[in-house]
Amino acid sequence: MGPLTTDIWLLCVSQCLAVALSGSSPVLYGEVQSPGYPNPYPASLNEVWDLAVPQGFALQLTFRYLDIEPSQDCYYDSLTVMSGKKVLGRFCGQNSADEHHPGNSPILSPSNHLRLIFQSDSSSPGPHQHIGFKAFYQAIDVDDCASPLQEGEEPLCQHYCHNILGGYLCSCRHGYELQPNNRTCQLQCGGGVFTEPRGLISSPGYPNLSPPGLSCRYTIRVEPGFHITLHFLGLFDIEHQLSQCPHHWLKVSIPGHADLLLCGSEAPAPIVSSSNEVRLEYHTDQRGDSRGWRLEYTTERVQCPSPRSISHGRVTPQFLKYQFRDYIRVKCDTGYKLMMGEKEIGGYFSMCKSDGQWHLPLPECRIIDCGTPSNLLNGGVQFLSGSLNQYQSVIHYHCNEPYYVLERGAVVNYTCAADRKWTDSNSNYIIPTCFPVCGKPSASPSLTQRILGGQDAEEGAFPWQVFLNTFYGRAGAALIADRWILTAAHNVHSKKHSLQSLETIVESLEVYVGDNDVENILKNKLSVEAVFPHPGFSQSSTSFDNDLALIKLKEPVTVNRHIMPLCLPPEGTPYSPGSVGYVSGWGVTEEDTISNRLKFIRLPVVEQEKCRSSIESQRGRQRDIPTLTENMFCAGLPEGGKDTCQGDSGGAFTLQKGGSGGAFYAAGIVSWGIKCGEKGTYGVYTKVGNYLSWIKETMEKN
Repeated sequence: MGPLTTDIWLLCVSQCLAVALSGSSPVLYGEVQSPGYPNPYPASLNEVWDLAVPQGFALQLTFRYLDIEPSQDCYYDSLTVMSGKKVLGRFCGQNSADEHHPGNSPILSPSNHLRLIFQSDSSSPGPHQHIGFKAFYQAIDVDDCASPLQEGEEPLCQHYCHNILGGYLCSCRHGYELQPNNRTCQLQCGGGVFTEPRGLISSPGYPNLSPPGLSCRYTIRVEPGFHITLHFLGLFDIEHQLSQCPHHWLKVSIPGHADLLLCGSEAPAPIVSSSNEVRLEYHTDQRGDSRGWRLEYTTERVQCPSPRSISHGRVTPQFLKYQFRDYIRVKCDTGYKLMMGEKEIGGYFSMCKSDGQWHLPLPECRIIDCGTPSNLLNGGVQFLSGSLNQYQSVIHYHCNEPYYVLERGAVVNYTCAADRKWTDSNSNYIIPTCFPVCGKPSASPSLTQRILGGQDAEEGAFPWQVFLNTFYGRAGAALIADRWILTAAHNVHSKKHSLQSLETIVESLEVYVGDNDVENILKNKLSVEAVFPHPGFSQSSTSFDNDLALIKLKEPVTVNRHIMPLCLPPEGTPYSPGSVGYVSGWGVTEEDTISNRLKFIRLPVVEQEKCRSSIESQRGRQRDIPTLTENMFCAGLPEGGKDTCQGDSGGAFTLQKGGSGGAFYAAGIVSWGIKCGEKGTYGVYTKVGNYLSWIKETMEKN
């Protein structure tokens, strides 16, 4: 069928032919009727209608009404329907019972044109009593490809015909190309490139004889990372002579390999390449018979080597084989870390590349370490298991005994955990603390030695003894913690210099520890950070109530044989009369001289009322005698001869917990007295047990 036209055919309602108007589009449907319809048609008519629909369609005519004078073979009046020169029907009559009446059956033109000729005779003048006709026509799509061929007519398409609306399309078999006339096909076989991951290729005309003089080239080229395999299917027939392929052959070219020349009647085994590109060339000469070949090509992803096992780690996922675009991860066992060379990495991911290699080498899993354990101040650490601070190594903390001890119940074993921290059994990272041992001197005081009326103390017998050099002279004090010293308030906040600021006192105060000899002890000066007199201490010369002060050092002292804190008294400590305590100091001796060697005496606690009576008996002879309060207690002998004196103020009156063998504690602080060692007089001491809350609170807050 030829190209579609754009002309519309119009009807002439007169004795004339239809006229084609150029530039108009053909109609798809319309109506046609006899002159004067629905009135009777006149005599002597000869009307012609040429009906047309667009090219590619058939024209279908359907009568809605037909009433034409009936006659034998429609001799008198008739409506003739023609397609070209062929008469499709001549009609007359009044209904379908008439022999020549078309009824309701449509009339289909074999083309897109129909001609209607309406004739009436002149035998009877005047109008006929017959009405005529009315018909509807429309374009009908037909299957051009299924239309039977007329004698001598060529097929619409040489190879394949495809019906479409209003026409048809032709296509060719593989290896052939549609010619410009859009009907015929010509053999073509070169330049084909196949990029899909799977496909079929065959020689031109397969399985029929291949045309002579072929030189067909095919290229299979897929994405890098895939390799191609050729599978020959069905008949394989390429002319050959013994093992040679001189005239007809199929050449397979794989990059990096020698070309493979194929011929014969036996299909080759599958050809597995290691490339993403394969070229085929099919050649026939001008003679010989070959029916060709057919193959299917498939692709498979390039394979990478299976990763080796990782010591103390694992590779995931686990596959039987690893191919292009597969990926792996490496995770170390608990307690191990990922290392790439000497660099630790947070994670590992590697992908199989198109060249069959992993894009990253495998890492190693190395045991983690927690680093050197934190040093324990005044203690040490030792390994119980493992070494080099590695995972699951166990260390043991200990204090420098006998001068430091751990808090009761403290955990001392720590393990190197997976989070690279040393942790105890409670997952605690904080190491224990070594606390100074208190009140446990390396040498026991001799029962025969004394201060006023006494002799030198043995080295290490009173390691808590502190030598103070104050604004107005020497004084004593006691070490009660590695940074805290307890003394009398009047030593640091003298009643004679009451207007001095605490800052001035701190600057002028000198503190020494660690020796019994003043000349030696002055070599070990400690820096003072702050001074805290008891807030209840009065500047009145007759009041020594609350005669207590704390001195804070800038740095902690190291406890050893010569330096050790004195314990604080237990809560509710009784001050039982007759209890014998120790007092040490560098005060005035019985010869009324200052001692440069530490001395001590043993003194019993005196009954409170007896001490009060002694003090009251002195009021008549001496003015401004202080008052004895419940924050004080007395110690001494009624016969005198043994007592603390000037220079001993602030030193500790110590008792032992539980008697002999127990720890020494500061039961009192040397405060004041009436004369030194006279018969009937006693030394007065601040009762430390009454101030435990203030002491602990001050130390905790500062």
